[in-house]
Amino acid sequence: MKLSAPTQVIFLISLALTLIGVLVALAVIPALPVSAFWIVVAGYVVLAGGCLLKRV
Repeated sequence: MKLSAPTQVIFLISLALTLIGVLVALAVIPALPVSAFWIVVAGYVVLAGGCLLKRV
């Protein structure tokens, strides 16, 4: 398996999802119907997809 660095856009999307998840966990953004855990997991999946898939 050959890994590649994610593009800057994918990295920023992943970072934004993780930051939103942390803010939900700290109750700064209390109105989201999704658990903070799943938001952070989505950020990690986006980042992993960016590393595993070429040109994403």
